[in-house]
Amino acid sequence: MNTEINEADIRVEFYRASGPGGQHRNTTDSAVRLRHLPTGIVVHASESRSQLKNRELAMQRLILALEKRNRIVKKRLPTKIPNGQKLQRVAKKRMAALRRKMRRPNED
Repeated sequence: MNTEINEADIRVEFYRASGPGGQHRNTTDSAVRLRHLPTGIVVHASESRSQLKNRELAMQRLILALEKRNRIVKKRLPTKIPNGQKLQRVAKKRMAALRRKMRRPNED
């Protein structure tokens, strides 16, 4: 699925990334935040010290988020419970009843 994104629908913001990375990372505004205005989806990337790499990564994340939002979920169809499963449930119930019966004090 190829999602086309109009550049006019995106607001790009740059900010200073935090965390490890030393002096270079602390002095440059390399983190990127993309806002898709029609949907309100916000993605950001600050992994790399390069603003260009972060912008590409944020764009990939935005495309994935839009595809996930547009995905149509199939309705789940209920299936019949197999006979073997029914028998297992009944056997489990019988064992539980037997255990409870064994816990009762003798009445003689």
